[in-house]
Formats: sequence, structure tokens, C-alpha cells
Amino acid sequence: MGANRWLMLGLGMLAQGACYLPTGALILLVPALRAQGFGLGDVGLLLGAPSAGMVLALIAWGWCADRYGERLTMTVGLTCATLSLTAAAYATGLAALGVTLTLVGAACAAGNAASGRVVLGWFPPRRRGFAMGLRQTALPISGALAGLGTPLVVQAYGVRGVLLACAAVCLVSTLAVGLFVVDPPRPGQAAVAAAGSPYRTAGLWRIHGASLLLVVPQFTTSVFAVAYLVGERGWSEIAAGQAAAVAYLLGGAGRLACGRWSDVVASRLRPMRQLAVVNAAVVLLVAAATQAGSGLTAPLLVLAVAVSMSGNGLSYTAVAEHAGPVWAGRALGTQNTVQNVGAALTPAVLGLLIAPVGYGAAFALAGALALLAAPLTPAEPG
Repeated sequence: MGANRWLMLGLGMLAQGACYLPTGALILLVPALRAQGFGLGDVGLLLGAPSAGMVLALIAWGWCADRYGERLTMTVGLTCATLSLTAAAYATGLAALGVTLTLVGAACAAGNAASGRVVLGWFPPRRRGFAMGLRQTALPISGALAGLGTPLVVQAYGVRGVLLACAAVCLVSTLAVGLFVVDPPRPGQAAVAAAGSPYRTAGLWRIHGASLLLVVPQFTTSVFAVAYLVGERGWSEIAAGQAAAVAYLLGGAGRLACGRWSDVVASRLRPMRQLAVVNAAVVLLVAAATQAGSGLTAPLLVLAVAVSMSGNGLSYTAVAEHAGPVWAGRALGTQNTVQNVGAALTPAVLGLLIAPVGYGAAFALAGALALLAAPLTPAEPG
């Protein structure tokens, strides 16, 4: 059972990482897209398109996972992602590229919604925080691989080559998930019939709201770090990509540490509140350093990216545990939907904000919203 449990976690991580890879690669494509004539506002819209697609599909994929199982949901979603990425590679113009990237996000939503149910179903509570944190490292690992590989691929093969490479990864993940994932045991019909909606109380809504606020600093720092280092500091695209890779790897380590922390203290929400304060402090330091033109801005920005993504697994674990196995897919779908609303709006809105007021003001706004997340996060029930 133990070996099978960890294998399922590994396959869930593979699906999650493959589904995030296009978003991570797009962040590194900002200079290449600008060189193709897209304005910063247009690029912000393209960066937000996959998140917008996820918003449209996450709850539906969560329902499918609750109803039909994780393997089928992830396999169908990854197949659609492979096809959509191939179409995006050959799309031309802002509208066509935006539509196909939106479809990519809608397809990739299946991996986000269903892989969390795999962890919930196969791991007991005493190990669940670490397991969910490990599952969430798929995103920074994927981002790190994108940071190292995207600048090299785009130089050799252009934007199309990067999107086709992402499609190939999704295809491999489709085959692995379809062949080897085993759905965890499911509640009996009596338990399903007796389960009431967990949204009748405010707890889940407050977790979703705090998570939405914390998305803003995460995406503000990660999305605009490369643009800032290249455009304002004169770094090369390869050097900026390497800095992004370091930040993502640190963020992955932070997710593991936060997951273990939550298991040790038997709480997901108390660490989430405390980390929100740390997150706010670091991002506000980035804002001050940026405004002052300090040489510390770059290392602080790397630290801010890492810290802002470290607590992501805490909120997912809390949502899954509060919802219970009957509602977990839909609740995780809702959690992903809320976060992707923030992920879609943040680059688009702040991309327009940075032009007139600068990066420092955008970072300051992100830090202030992180601070507000601390009191919004609820206490543990009971």
C-alpha cells in the first residue's frame, strides 16, 4: 500500500507539473513576445489567458473527479491540453493566441483539480500536509525547468518551439497517468447521500478569500521578475531565467517545509496566517528596494518569489480536509478557480499599472494585500 501510495503521488505530481509547464514557460516568453510586437498590456492578457481558461473549467473538472474518478479526469484533460498547445503553437495574432491559450488553461485544469484528490484519498491526515506540500512542489519544479529550458529553446526554435515542447510533455504525462494511476477508495453511497455542503459555514469561503489575496504577491513577483530584471536591470534573458529557476526551487523547498510544519503542529491554517505576514514583509521590502533603485532588489525579488509560493499547499490541504472526501474535488476546483481568478487578473491589471506608476508601486500593492490575508484566514474548526 505504501509503495502504491507514493507512486500515485508521483503520478499526480507529474500531471500537476505538466499542467503548469505552459504557464511557467509563458512567463519566460515575455521578452520574446515583446519582440514580436506585443505591448506589455497585451502580454499581460496572454499570460493571464491560461488562468482564465482554468477559471471556466475547474469546478466542472472537480465534479468529474468526484463522480468519475481521478484517472479518467486527468487523462482526458491532459489529452485536451496536448491538442490545445499544438494549436497555440501555430496560432498567429493576439486573438488567436489568446483563445488557444485559454483552451490550454481549461484543459490543464483537470490536473489541478484531480491530482489533489489523489493525495487526499491515499494519504492519512498525519502525512497529508507533507504529501500535499510535495505535490505542490510540482509547480516550482516545473517553473524551474521552464526557467532553465525556455530561454534556450526560444533562441533555437522560437515561441512555437516552446509551445510544442510543452505539448510533448503533456503527451508523455497523458500516457503515464492513463496507464498507471489507480483511483483511491471512494466513500460508499450512504456517505455520499449523507454528506451536506461544506459551504454552509464561512470557513471554506474565508480560506478561498485569503488564498485569493495571496495569489497577488505570488503572481506579481513571479510574472514580472523576468521583465523587471531584463528591462530595468539590463540582465540577459538567460540570466533572468536562471534567477527564476533558483526562486522556483527555493519555493519548492518552502512548500515541503510548510507541509511538514503543518503536520507537526496539526494545523494548516495557523501556519498559513503566519506565513502571510512574512510574505507581506518580504514583498514590501522588494517594493522599497525597487523604488530606491537598490542593488538588493534582485536577491530580494528571488526571495519574494520563493516565499510567496511556499504556503500554497497549506490552503489546498485545508480546503480538502474541510470539504471531506465527498466534496473534495468540487472544493479543490473552487479553490483553484478562486486562485486562478487572481492569477488571470494580476498580470493583466498590474501590467497596465506598472507602465504609469512603476514596479515599486505594484509590489507595494501586492504586499499590502498579502498582509490583509492574515486576519481573513480562519481558525481551525473546533
